[in-house]
Amino acid sequence: MTLTELRYIVAVAREKHFGRAAQSCFVSQPTLSIAIKKLEDELAVTLFERGGPEIAVTEIGERIIEQAQRVLEEADAIKRLAGEHQNELAGPLKLGVIFTISPYLLPRLIPALRILAPEMPLIIEENYTVRLAEMLKRGEVDAIIVADPFDEAGTIAYPLYEEPFVVATPKGHRWEERACLEPCELSQESVLLLTQGNCFRDQVLQACSELTSRSSQHAGGLASTLQGSSLNTIRHMVASGMGVTVMPTTSVSEADDALLSIIPFTEPAPSRKVLLVTRKQYFRRKAIGTLQQAVFRSGLPDVVMLDGEAQ
Repeated sequence: MTLTELRYIVAVAREKHFGRAAQSCFVSQPTLSIAIKKLEDELAVTLFERGGPEIAVTEIGERIIEQAQRVLEEADAIKRLAGEHQNELAGPLKLGVIFTISPYLLPRLIPALRILAPEMPLIIEENYTVRLAEMLKRGEVDAIIVADPFDEAGTIAYPLYEEPFVVATPKGHRWEERACLEPCELSQESVLLLTQGNCFRDQVLQACSELTSRSSQHAGGLASTLQGSSLNTIRHMVASGMGVTVMPTTSVSEADDALLSIIPFTEPAPSRKVLLVTRKQYFRRKAIGTLQQAVFRSGLPDVVMLDGEAQ
């Protein structure tokens, strides 16, 4: 068994295709296939189910590939230990961020990170929490920024900040002059929500139980619930008069003043906690700490920074 063979099986599990896996490893497909067959023979197990349009990982294969990923990370850590003169803040860091955070955090985070770690550029992946968790587990990203709750075995979470939610209405709406709103009042209106798969949608539904029942019914005595694919799309639908919505405060900008009325919730306002998550085995801890500090220095408006212990 060699590290090269372990890299090959991790690549196939990631790409679900032998040809693409070979390309990502910069070898020919026959070379990769022969090496994997040799490893399967040595272990006396079948790692992959072949023959379909997509390669599937067997049950035992999943466990072995998870261990292979850990072995590869430990091997990388040994290289780092052998060259202590190397700078942990030199070289790219692969960062995953959920859709409802990335457009609002990254423009502030990157300038702060450039000051703290100018030799550590970010390779950014935007996706849903479920997909980012899978990518983190497979080592496709080094860290992810997601909303709490997040509970995945083998990970460690660093708190970043907590941000309240606000209500956005079109100009001229009857709530425009209100100082604040109760979450239950949303049941009186047509509320635009993100599509299923977005954790922010779930958090909004938790904030107003009436919306939860309405979203499952799609119709009935209550006002209708509409859906949009992104916060930016929903923002413009609300501005056009389609209804109201709930937004995280970091997504509100000065440009909204001409289109929307932003109204806070009564205290305690619904909110979300944002976390920086990495694998427990990930060796560039100084890089993760520096990324956390860059978030703290990013100057996000109307949030409470959570400079606490890892979870």
